Amino acid sequence: MTALRYGRVSMLLHWLIGLALLGQIAFGFLLDEIAPRNTPTRAGVINLHKSFGIVLGLLIVARLAWRLLHRPPPWPEWMPPWQRTAAHIGHRALYACMIVMPLSGYVASNFSKHGVMLFGSAIEPWGPDLPLVYRVLNGVHVVTAFVFCGLILGHVLATLKHVLVDHDAVFARMWPETPTRLATPSSTSTQASP
Repeated sequence: MTALRYGRVSMLLHWLIGLALLGQIAFGFLLDEIAPRNTPTRAGVINLHKSFGIVLGLLIVARLAWRLLHRPPPWPEWMPPWQRTAAHIGHRALYACMIVMPLSGYVASNFSKHGVMLFGSAIEPWGPDLPLVYRVLNGVHVVTAFVFCGLILGHVLATLKHVLVDHDAVFARMWPETPTRLATPSSTSTQASP
């Protein structure tokens, strides 16, 4: 029998990585406000962002591996073909951003003399100090973050449509099942009659 819902591990990875990505993207966009350029705190804050990015990148690799080994549940048959296609394309694009964003940030750091400090431990850069290469890769990192934000917004809006407009079970595929309270004969017989 085909499962109609994602498994618990898939749900855990989805929500954990989703929330962590939102936090990391916000952190990236706020870097200049948190630690302005040419201030003593800048390097520490940048390296904290890089450290979280590496950890998140490893979690994304784990999620991709799990996803390749565990097929997602099929879309409901009543879902129109255009919605299935849009969902398929949207999910592929989200995964692409999940790979490109941390990877471009990590590779860019290795073409800078600063390299990466992973939670205070220096990791020597494996590439030469090439400012142009760094700027290009960092540009890819930033542009991907904006594209990712647009895709996440679309994902959330599609989810809200299923919950608030369509009132269907699409969202329930990725939400932990809540145990239902079973009615017992004693509880139904002791209810007051009108």
